[in-house]
Amino acid sequence: MNSLFRPINTDLTHLRVLLTAGPTQEAIDPVRYISNHSTGKMGYALAEVLAERGAHVTLVSGPTQLTVGHPGIEVVQVKTAAQMYTACLHYFPTATLTILAAAVADYTPGTVANKKIKKQGDTLTLELVRTVDIAARLGQQKRDDQYMVGFALETDNELANAQAKLIGKNLDLIVLNSLNDIGAAFGHDTNQVTLIHRHGAIHRFGLKDKRAVAHDIVDQVSAQLIHLQPHS
Repeated sequence: MNSLFRPINTDLTHLRVLLTAGPTQEAIDPVRYISNHSTGKMGYALAEVLAERGAHVTLVSGPTQLTVGHPGIEVVQVKTAAQMYTACLHYFPTATLTILAAAVADYTPGTVANKKIKKQGDTLTLELVRTVDIAARLGQQKRDDQYMVGFALETDNELANAQAKLIGKNLDLIVLNSLNDIGAAFGHDTNQVTLIHRHGAIHRFGLKDKRAVAHDIVDQVSAQLIHLQPHS
């Protein structure tokens, strides 16, 4: 193995990881779509750190400008929330660790025009329908030998909303971001997170480079994986 890719800490050797990252794009017509400001940087940083520590990572990525350089990362490119859900369903059964870092659209257009929508009148009404809640669906299927991490990006009642998501989606750990924190969340190379465990522990971290944040998250997860019950 090239020394550039040789992990210093191999505590996650042979661990199979499913990781989602980036935004999704929900088509309105052939040239327009609904999306969000996610760059995928946090998810890609997690993929690199996990792979460097020995894990085999399947990275299901929405559209981003990012690339990966580690041979332990398999990238599965998707665009829509439905495509991301299908990919997750495929890889989830064999993953011991699943980290859902993608910013998945909550709604998608009910119908997609097959031609570019032309300007007509002063308003345009779109009917939006709910997308599949990937975290909730996977949480319903999660076995005792699987560990799931979700992300919560909040603007108000941050802690309470994140804790409700943690329990409601059957997650083991949730990573809370707040848009009220300067230098955190979308578009930045830095992030500031609070990690909330299912058993109640809360760990708050200061503003850090996203790669350092990835190490903090992976450290917390690695310490919990030893408690998983083997699958029979």
